[in-house]
Amino acid sequence: MDASPQEPARRRVTEHLRKLRFDAGTLCLDLVATVGRRGCVPVERMGDPGRLDEWCQGVGISLAEGYDPAVTLQALHELREAAFDIASSVVDGHRPRPEALVLVNRLARPHPPTPRLEWTPEGVRSNGRERLTVQQLMSTIARDLIDLMSDSDRRSRMHACASEACRMIYLDTPGGRTRKWCSMQRCGNQAKAASHRRRTTRAGEPLADLQAVEPSPC
Repeated sequence: MDASPQEPARRRVTEHLRKLRFDAGTLCLDLVATVGRRGCVPVERMGDPGRLDEWCQGVGISLAEGYDPAVTLQALHELREAAFDIASSVVDGHRPRPEALVLVNRLARPHPPTPRLEWTPEGVRSNGRERLTVQQLMSTIARDLIDLMSDSDRRSRMHACASEACRMIYLDTPGGRTRKWCSMQRCGNQAKAASHRRRTTRAGEPLADLQAVEPSPC
């Protein structure tokens, strides 16, 4: 009997791949980064209430009590895809979906809390840890995206990671050399290790000891 065709191997989704990223450069792009490896098989990084809490803590936001985690996650996922569609249009030049623009504009209408200064034992600080309602959270993210897209300087510093698997959108720091990777420690090292493997194979050298330079995944 003929052997059945084998399915192509799928990359195992490790805990490292599911780790949240907080290095995209701005709040709305940190939300977009809660989906990893958009260039191949996407990895959900914020799919349950625990991850929602972890993400809010990571971006310095506290939600007011009484919110529904499932409803909040669904709303964030919808905003995330709209934000990705809009942000990626800067990188690849496509026209964003009209419904993405409508959603972001609608969510931005409510006013988030007005920032205030207060005196603390450490000196003058803002009240950045004020608890937000879900509506205020959505408005804060939507407005951050609008501010980003309205700033020609910051918009020119938006890039997609050169890794075809990762393609994370990030905001490069001003000045200096333009970054090619979302993170040199992650995708940059991965590319360097892959290049090293190719050179070694072409030279006919043994592949031993390459594990030492094997990078962490995106």
